[in-house]
Amino acid sequence: MDLGLEGATAVVVGGTQGMGRAASECFARDGAKVAVLARTQADLDATVEHLASLGAPDTLALRADITKPDEVDAAFALVRDRWDALNILVNATGPGGVGAFEQLSDEDWTSTIDIGALGMVRCVRAALPLLRAADWARIVNVSAHSTKRQTAGLVAYTAAKAMVTSITKNLSLSLAADEILVNTVSPGSFATEALQGWAKGVGIDPDDLYAVMRGIEEHFGHPAHLPRAGDPAEIGPVIAFVASRRNSYMTGANINVDGGSDFT
Repeated sequence: MDLGLEGATAVVVGGTQGMGRAASECFARDGAKVAVLARTQADLDATVEHLASLGAPDTLALRADITKPDEVDAAFALVRDRWDALNILVNATGPGGVGAFEQLSDEDWTSTIDIGALGMVRCVRAALPLLRAADWARIVNVSAHSTKRQTAGLVAYTAAKAMVTSITKNLSLSLAADEILVNTVSPGSFATEALQGWAKGVGIDPDDLYAVMRGIEEHFGHPAHLPRAGDPAEIGPVIAFVASRRNSYMTGANINVDGGSDFT
């Protein structure tokens, strides 16, 4: 399916790994110009080289820490200087915040919310003038299915993602007059670097998606209807569609991509 992205401009925050990288690859294959924002220069350099090889006509590496407003503003100033306008912003970063309630300090909570929710706020705020300057624009924020199916050890992480979901819904209302479509994609158990690291730590082959899902059921009691975890490459096209001009009338939605669940 042609997503109508040829020549479009996209910024993917957290675009060097996992689901963000998968979305960046979809944009590149469809002919979009892609900027990726992350903290590690080596990862950025490798990613933009890869995206160019997939067909992106222009790529841009944006080194920034999303907990620092001045770095975020400087990154989007580079986007403005390069492209003048922005069609797509994807926020795909994931905070830490792993631990049961009693284990988390104030600093743990503050850090998790700063990265997981306020980082998204900073990026949207910096991108808005560029999104308004484009002839069409989309924002996609990646949340999590744990906002609907709680896990004791993810209380801070889930709280930050719930903020993302709520803020996204509000933005879909406040930006509707500008015809900027704003949606949330909520993934389930995908074999990102973080989940693979957990699997390896408990003795599960991180590359065996079926074994990973069995481990999730055993340790957390939260299996999907499908008997395996997801591959990040499977969610990239979903994010890309929601971010594309082919999505012309969906805004304020929260789209589950979780292998099947008991919630809507």
